[in-house]
Formats: sequence, C-alpha cells, structure tokens
Amino acid sequence: MMSNEGYQDRVLVCRDCGQDFTFSAGEQAFYASRGLTNSPGRCASCRAIRKSQQGGGPQQRPRTEMYPTICASCGRETTVPFIPREDRPVYCSDCYQAQRANRAPRQQDYSYNYGSSEESQGNSWGRNSNRDNRGGRERRNNRSERDYSW
Repeated sequence: MMSNEGYQDRVLVCRDCGQDFTFSAGEQAFYASRGLTNSPGRCASCRAIRKSQQGGGPQQRPRTEMYPTICASCGRETTVPFIPREDRPVYCSDCYQAQRANRAPRQQDYSYNYGSSEESQGNSWGRNSNRDNRGGRERRNNRSERDYSW
C-alpha cells in the first residue's frame, strides 16, 4: 500500500484552461513512486482531451500484410506474414508447430579455454585471442603480437 505521509494536497492552475485543480497527496505519492519529479501542468479533463488528440494510449502497430498460400504439409489454405517463395516450404500454424517440435535442438559450442596458455593471454573470456568472431580471420591487435620488424 502506498503511504501519503509527507505529502499535502496542492492546488495548481491548468496551463490550458486556467482552472484550479487539486494535486492530491495520493497523486503526489504515485508520481514519486514512478520517479516523476514535475507536477502535472494540466487538469484531468485537459489531459484527457490532449491524450485523445494525440491518438491516446500506446502507439498502434501498422497491420501486417498477410499473403495467401497453401500449406506444404497438409494442403490447407493459410495466410502468412511474408511473401512465400517457391523454393521453400510454407506451413500452416498447426503444421509449423509440429515441424518445430520434431526439429532437433541446436547444439552450441561453449568451449572456453580458462588456462594460462599463450592463446588466452589478454583475453578475459579465455577464448582464442588470435581469432575474432567474423569467420575465424586472424587479427593482431595486442601489442605483444605486433610485428615491428621493418
């Protein structure tokens, strides 16, 4: 339960209509609990009008265009949110869930080298510091590995 201790009702003037409105102790405690430091500048009715003019509430996402297709598994007509290609199978939602359940989970290799070998020097994760994550290309950015023999 929210405590209203330390807060007193305050009378404020609406910046839109100029009418007085009360910023209650409960509202002040609510604002403080959300980290809001400024007092409201509009009365409740002017806030509602402004909110309705701006579209009110959370922004609506545009509707996704759906494309008709035939399920590759059961042959039923369905719609999908992407343009189907001839070279890839497209499934209805039921068949897709069945295909997904039958698929083997991906195996990820999390082999780290925590030893103190030359490869792990200067690398906080202990992985091979001579390689980066872009296709295994060599990189030389440690000062100890730079070639200064020119």
